[in-house]
Amino acid sequence: MARSTEFKGFNVINDIKKDADTRMEKCVDAFKNNISKIRTGRASPSLLDGIVVPYYGTPTPLRQLASVTVEDSRTLKINVFDRSLSAAVEKAIMTSDLGLNPSSAGSDIRVPLPALTEERRKDLIKIVRGEAEQGRVSVRNVRRDANDKIKALLKDKEISEDDERRTQDEIQKMTDAHIKSVDAALADKEKELMDF
Repeated sequence: MARSTEFKGFNVINDIKKDADTRMEKCVDAFKNNISKIRTGRASPSLLDGIVVPYYGTPTPLRQLASVTVEDSRTLKINVFDRSLSAAVEKAIMTSDLGLNPSSAGSDIRVPLPALTEERRKDLIKIVRGEAEQGRVSVRNVRRDANDKIKALLKDKEISEDDERRTQDEIQKMTDAHIKSVDAALADKEKELMDF
């Protein structure tokens, strides 16, 4: 009987660890996604990922209505699939909080990226650091949830104290690795913001 309880506890521990790892990975991905939208002065199609255009009364992501390519390091080129939408696409970009001024050139829309001032770069770095802290807090919250579940298993006598300690150590290592991923992405973004 003790053996089956032990085995059940082991399965539950593995499920908790897998769930925690998946959730921590999602926290890191969400952070990376958030900072990818922060403009660095270098043209990147992902910059326009948040743009939504009204398409026959339905808000539709720009990516579904046009192809976005990099023309040069400071210009994005948008090729709208349905030319009648060009004006709506331009308006959606202009009214976004990205501070961009697109211009039509035949069937294409060009979006030049203005140079970033030193002050604006510092503001963007503060924003990116704030996002990183949010990412770290999210990862730590997942750790706390996982540890609470492990403590509950110990309290219900489904696992031993050694299992609890070992599992909490493994969850801490997982947490450290994911926080390291957030820090690495932060360092890359800061470098990108200062280099251009």
